[in-house]
Amino acid sequence: MAIEKTYAEINEKIKSGRAVVLTAEEIISLVEEKGVTEAARSVDVVTTGTFGAMCSSGVFLNFGHSKPRIRMQKLWLNGVQAYTGIAAVDAYLGATELPEDDPCNNNYPGEFRYGGGHVIHDLVARKPVCLETISYGTDCYPRQEIETVITLDDINEATLFNPRNAYQNYNCAVNLSDRTIYTYMGLLKPDLGNAHYSSAGQLSPLLNDPYFMTIGIGTKIFLGGGVGYVAWNGTQHFPGIQTDAEGKSYGPAGGTLSVIGDLKQMKPNWLVGTSFLGYGATLTVGLGIPIPILNEEILRCTAVTDRELYAPVVDYSEAYGQRVPGNLGYVSYAELKSGKITVKGREIPTAPLSSYPRAREIAGILKNWILQGDFLLTEPVKLLPSYKDNITAKTLEIK
Repeated sequence: MAIEKTYAEINEKIKSGRAVVLTAEEIISLVEEKGVTEAARSVDVVTTGTFGAMCSSGVFLNFGHSKPRIRMQKLWLNGVQAYTGIAAVDAYLGATELPEDDPCNNNYPGEFRYGGGHVIHDLVARKPVCLETISYGTDCYPRQEIETVITLDDINEATLFNPRNAYQNYNCAVNLSDRTIYTYMGLLKPDLGNAHYSSAGQLSPLLNDPYFMTIGIGTKIFLGGGVGYVAWNGTQHFPGIQTDAEGKSYGPAGGTLSVIGDLKQMKPNWLVGTSFLGYGATLTVGLGIPIPILNEEILRCTAVTDRELYAPVVDYSEAYGQRVPGNLGYVSYAELKSGKITVKGREIPTAPLSSYPRAREIAGILKNWILQGDFLLTEPVKLLPSYKDNITAKTLEIK
């Protein structure tokens, strides 16, 4: 008889302390031991996690009104400008924004020591942050400048809103040129000197639900150490199946999520300001998603292993920047995590930019929240497109 469960049934088991919850690592061993059907019958939830740099992140801030009132025209937090074209005392601070006096790559490679992601981290850590704002002044908002020091608790509301997080899969980056290059995939040595990748593989949320059968708008998640929600599909959301020139499948590709949550209940160890030499500043985000085991098909997806998941190998010295189609082949996450891969007949060392131990920790925390009855599942609105849909990326044509 087919196994079918509902969100309501699983939540009742969570409330009563009867739910069986495993991480995406643990489910692999259970399936190997007992098979898909028995695992689907006995397990209610599988938890996932990822911890890596996610540039498309930021925070909406509402500062409350000063006396006299001000309409913030320009705003800086620790010297980093936030966007104020929203309302009088609302602003959005992006993770990659830099101070106006940052030398950037004028001193190549630039260090990018401080940016929007670092400000977000300082706010979550309850550190004092310098606020400067100016205005042209109006009859209803007469004040023209403020300079003060604030903390997160002084701010009326702070909402983390990340337009593109939790990339389903990502490139393995290499460098075919004869010079060192500096990228958002880190420092890449010349002549295939190293390879970098950025995914938790078998623990990664969207690799455990590649068809978006349970992840959609309203899905409750672990975000930055607190509770968040999936708000929409992410920007650049192009889920699909990777295939080579012969049509061989190499698994899921490019789904993304927009996520939202209350910054005030997040933790600084799960939202970390990050600098990439020669590239810029960003925010490293901890994110985890629970996957309800509603049927065998969903369970089968969560039992995926690093041996079955592949990343395309891409040259970042020219092909990536110039949007040259194709790649140098595919490598499994098992190969990547072994510390070496073979590209163009050469063995080269690998290193991750995301943290697998921290991803494992997130999946474990989320598991404990559910087991303690503190985290119920939400049934999403399934507006996220299936990878089977015909979705193609738009290209900016510059003439």
